[in-house]
Amino acid sequence: MAAVGGSSSLGLPCVFSPKSRQYLALCAQDGRLRIWNTDIKTLNQEYVPSAHLSATCTCISWGPCRKAKEGPQRKKRKSEAGQVENQVDLLALGTAAGSVIIYSTVKGALHCTLDGSHSGVVNCVQWHPEDCLLYSGSDDTHIVEWDLQTGKARCKWKADRAPVTSLCVSPDGKLLLSAGHTIKMWDLETKEVYRKFTGHSTAVTTLRFATTRPPDSDGLYFLSGAAHDRLLSVWQVREDGKDKNSVVSFNLTDEPHHIDLFTSNSKEEALRLAVVCKDGQLHLFEHFLNGPCKKPLSPLCTVQMTGVEDSPIPVPLLAAALTTDTHSLLLAYGNHLQPVMERVVKTPVVNAKSKVVVPGLPGHQAPVKGALGSEKRKGTDAKEMSIEERLGKIEMSSEKAVKGAPSLQTDNFAVLLVQGLESKDANILNKVFQTRKDMLIKKTVARVPLPAVLPLVEEITKRMQGHPYTAVLMVRWLKAVLMQHTSYLASLPDLMFQLGVLYHMIESRVKMFHKLTKLHGKLYLLMTQVATSSNEVKDVDHTAKLVYEEESSDEDNASGDEGLPDEDSDNWEEDETKEDKVEEGMRMESKVTGDSDIEPGNESEEE
Repeated sequence: MAAVGGSSSLGLPCVFSPKSRQYLALCAQDGRLRIWNTDIKTLNQEYVPSAHLSATCTCISWGPCRKAKEGPQRKKRKSEAGQVENQVDLLALGTAAGSVIIYSTVKGALHCTLDGSHSGVVNCVQWHPEDCLLYSGSDDTHIVEWDLQTGKARCKWKADRAPVTSLCVSPDGKLLLSAGHTIKMWDLETKEVYRKFTGHSTAVTTLRFATTRPPDSDGLYFLSGAAHDRLLSVWQVREDGKDKNSVVSFNLTDEPHHIDLFTSNSKEEALRLAVVCKDGQLHLFEHFLNGPCKKPLSPLCTVQMTGVEDSPIPVPLLAAALTTDTHSLLLAYGNHLQPVMERVVKTPVVNAKSKVVVPGLPGHQAPVKGALGSEKRKGTDAKEMSIEERLGKIEMSSEKAVKGAPSLQTDNFAVLLVQGLESKDANILNKVFQTRKDMLIKKTVARVPLPAVLPLVEEITKRMQGHPYTAVLMVRWLKAVLMQHTSYLASLPDLMFQLGVLYHMIESRVKMFHKLTKLHGKLYLLMTQVATSSNEVKDVDHTAKLVYEEESSDEDNASGDEGLPDEDSDNWEEDETKEDKVEEGMRMESKVTGDSDIEPGNESEEE
């Protein structure tokens, strides 16, 4: 079992020395390299590069523990007694100027400077486990193989279309992992691509081999972590080439900043993993790598350092190192200028109200249950880590986060939301966006990290263009984003360009809303009139209030039908013709007798 240390590719570099963990190397904001002794907890060495202000340190990597093959160092190594085999010497520092600085801790001075090959920022450096070789990746998309004996570049090749952000050499020294736009596995002998892996939507910042088994036995695994990604993925290198997807995922609270692990040499040996996240929490995992696992694995233990005040304030962890003793752990926390280093041990929990605090407890194999002070946390089987009382308590999480279920639910929603945005998983996003609780939406959006705000707005914009029912739900999320992250959105220089689709969609819908309002008003008026008229027609009484009957002739009276027509409709026409003939006969008689129409005036005079 071999320990593998790593520097943080995000933030300020900080890494423990391999095997003995005797030294802690870190670079602060002032560009100085400081090496601390973890045994006596004092500053051991300090180095100021000539261009520490213009060419700041971007990454750190300790050289392997072995005898130096170089002439100037061999005499000094032989003069030292006892711990020659395990003594670390060289330390590689990548810089923003494109050069690599090799510092000797034995001499306490600069060993050499490797430059002239990179035209961009050096993002990662990795040592070969056996030969005096060093590999560096840069923003110029190239990988350079350096020979430490000559101090010159041995080989240089283009690795990707994107900047090379992480490198890792296999324990046997035959394979090299590089991360750019995709993860590639290189054959170091031929410098050709052996495999390709895709699965991260953001820049991959961490690569580590998890096993020492050869790839032809389907037992070679490696893990990868990416920026703004709260999942640490494990990949299996299969002989048949069917290794397109990750087989295991580890759940984190934030993106990984520092990783340390003990590799697994066989299927019966578990992988031990310590991950320090961006939020300053430490997660410990232990898993047997033997094929795929569907669900993401939760940590066995989560460590949060706090002060000893009445209202404890979380202290961010800088780095963590596993030791050969499975019951202890080495931590560095505080700030980079004056870090605090402490070795912590596990303590068994006797019951929910009592806890034994004893340093060491060698050989103890009893199961350890998680506890918070004197109260047992509900719903967790995590192990408990404790340190000396003067350092304060180590908590699984803050007390506020465990007082009630709503806060845990909000944290879960925030984690799911960020994971869904990064992986573009529609199922996860649908599950989150279906909630209707305004308070839950508000708290979830408030916990979303700033880099995920813009992808969240883009996802909301895309969903608002769909079904109107979905748009109603998305308006609630958009309102919460604008209320919680207005200051961040206003600081974006190209805000109008990035939010152009949302702006135009809202503008078009506002215009259509005015027309739709008019149409709605007209339709409402029309439907109201139709309903009113239909009601009036139903209320009309068709029964006659008054019936007027004309006086009938003698013939009609004789017939006995008073004012009613016969069933045959032709009788009406015959009666009309008879009446017309009678009137014409009466007129003719008046003319024969000499009677004529008398004017109204004359008629009055005669009277």
